[in-house]
Amino acid sequence: MTFDSVVGQSALTTTLKNAVQSGKLAHAYLFCGPRGVGKTTCARIFAKVINCLSPTPSGDACGECESCKAFDEGRSLNIFELDAASNNGVEHIKQLMEQTRIPPQTGKYKVFIIDEVHMLSTSAFNAFLKTLEEPPQHVIFILATTEKHKILPTIISRCQIYDFERMTVQNIINHLKGVAEKEGYTYEDAALNVIAEKADGGMRDALSIFDQAASYCQGNITYEKVLEDLNVLDVENYFNIIDLALDNKVSDIMLVVNKLLAKGFDAGKMVNGLATHVRNVLMATDPQTTQLIEASDSTRQKYADQAKRCKPKFLYQALKLLNQCDLGYRQSSNKRLLVELTLIQVAQITQEGDDSVSGQWPCKRLKSLFKKLLGESQPTNIASQVAKVEDNKQATLALHSSNGNVNVNGNHVISTNVERSLDSTRDDIPQNPNHNENGSRSTIKLSGIGSSFRNMMKKEDNKKATETLSLGEAEKENASFTDDDLRREWLAMCNRMMTNRDLNALAKRMMNAQLKVANFPQTEAIVENTLLMSDIERIMPRIRVTLAQKLHNGNLQITVRLAEKHEVAKRLTPHEFLDKLVENYPSFASFKKDLKLELEK
Repeated sequence: MTFDSVVGQSALTTTLKNAVQSGKLAHAYLFCGPRGVGKTTCARIFAKVINCLSPTPSGDACGECESCKAFDEGRSLNIFELDAASNNGVEHIKQLMEQTRIPPQTGKYKVFIIDEVHMLSTSAFNAFLKTLEEPPQHVIFILATTEKHKILPTIISRCQIYDFERMTVQNIINHLKGVAEKEGYTYEDAALNVIAEKADGGMRDALSIFDQAASYCQGNITYEKVLEDLNVLDVENYFNIIDLALDNKVSDIMLVVNKLLAKGFDAGKMVNGLATHVRNVLMATDPQTTQLIEASDSTRQKYADQAKRCKPKFLYQALKLLNQCDLGYRQSSNKRLLVELTLIQVAQITQEGDDSVSGQWPCKRLKSLFKKLLGESQPTNIASQVAKVEDNKQATLALHSSNGNVNVNGNHVISTNVERSLDSTRDDIPQNPNHNENGSRSTIKLSGIGSSFRNMMKKEDNKKATETLSLGEAEKENASFTDDDLRREWLAMCNRMMTNRDLNALAKRMMNAQLKVANFPQTEAIVENTLLMSDIERIMPRIRVTLAQKLHNGNLQITVRLAEKHEVAKRLTPHEFLDKLVENYPSFASFKKDLKLELEK
C-alpha cells in the first residue's frame, strides 16, 4: 500500500517519491526487471499517490481521501490496468486509447498501467505510439515488462526507464522474518535461508514458498521440514562431497551420489548445485569476495572453513570439470555415468603420484582408483607383455624377399614369383623378423623384392631403414626433362596406381599435386595439405625409381612441400569450366549455340 512496503528497491522508490513531491511527473514510465521484484506493485502505489488529494510529507498516499478510498476498494475510475499478455491485439489498445480522451472526474490524472507490455503485437505498438507521442496532459502511462529488449526503441525513447534489481538473499530473509512475526509463526534462520535461495531473487516466489512451507510445518518452520517439503538438496551434502574429493575417497562419493539419486533428486541439478558450492568456496578464499556469497552468516563461515583445506588449483579444475559436465548433460544418453565420471575426475585432482587432471572433457584417461591394492609385480608383468606385443608388431612389418630374380618392366619391379605380383597383394604378410645375431633389426634391402605401393605404406619404419631400390639402366642415364615431361609421367604413374583398389583414393589425390623442376635435376611436388604430403613421403622411394626410369635420369631428386597461398589454384566447377571454354574458344561457343547445348544439373 505504501512505498515503504516495497523491499530492496530503495533508490527507485526514493526517486518516485521525490517526483511526486516536486510535481515533475513524466507522461510515460517503463518499469523493467526480473519477475517478482515489485514492478506492478510500485506501479499501483505510484498511481495511487499521484491521485491522492493530500499526500503525506514523505511522499506516500494519505489513505483517507476519496481517491485513496476508491483505489483501496477497487472502484477508482482514474486507474486502468491492462494485461498485455492476454489483451495484446490492436483493438484492445484502441479501446484503451478511447479512454484517454475523457478527463478524470476526481483526482488529477488518469493512469494507465499496462503489464507485460512486451507481449503487444507490432500493430498494437504502432497504434499505441501515436498517443504516447502526444498524450493529453491528464494521462500518465506506466508500462511494466520483464523483457525490455522486445519493446520497440521508439516506445523506449519516450519513457522514463526504471530498472528493478533482483532481491538479495538477505533482503528476502529480513522480509520473511517480518511476515513470520506478524503471522505468529516460529522459524529457524537456516529454513528461511533455504526459502530465500529457492526464490532466486524474486520476492513473490519467496512469499509463495514461505506460505507453502508454513502450511506444511503448521506454523513451526524448521530446516529439516523445509528441505523435505521443497525437495531441496541439503548444502551439507555438497560440503561432504568436497571433503571426500579432497581425500580421494571415490567409493564414498559414489555411495553419496547413489543415495541422493535414490531419493529422487535430479543428477543435473546436483551437478549445478555442486558447481555453485565450489564457486562459493572459491569466493570464501578471499575475505574481500566473501560478501559475494548469498547465504547466512553461519553458512558463510562453513564456506570459509572448507576454503582453508582447498587449494585454488583444485577449485579451478573442479569448476572446469563440472561446467563441462553441465554443457554435455542434455546431449548425454547415459546421464548418470557422465555425472559419476565427472565426480571421479574431481576426486582425482589431488591424488598423489600422478599429473593433475587436465580439465578437458572427455578426459583422455582415468587414474587408478585403487592404487594401493595393486601389487608391485603386476605392473612389471604388464610392461613385459606390452613389450612382447610391440616386438611382434615390428616383426610383422618386415617384408619377405623372393629368390632375387627381378625383371624390370616399365616402372614396376616385379618378382618372378607370381604370388608376389601387384595384382595379388595380400593383407596377411608372413612374419619374418630379419633380426641380427645381437637382436637388433637388420637393414632391409628392397632390391629384388616384389613389393606393391601398399606394402610400402604399411611400413611405419620406412624412414629409419636403409633402402636401396633398383634403378636399372636409369642409373647410367642423365637425360634432361622439362616441367611438362615431369607432369606427364607423374599423371601416368597416378593412372597406373588407380588400377589398384587400395591405392585408388591416394592416386586421385596425388593428381592434384603441382610438379615443377626447381633446380635440375631437383624437382618439387607441391601439395595443399599435410596429410597428402605425409602419404606421398611414405612411398617416395618407389615414386623416385618410377620417375627416374621414365625420365631416363638416375640423378632425379623429388621433395614434397606445402603450397603457399599464392600457389593454391582455384578449382573450377563444371559450370565455371564451361564458361571458360566459351570465353576462350569462339568456335566452341558458336557450336554450343547452334546445337543449343546445356550442361546437365
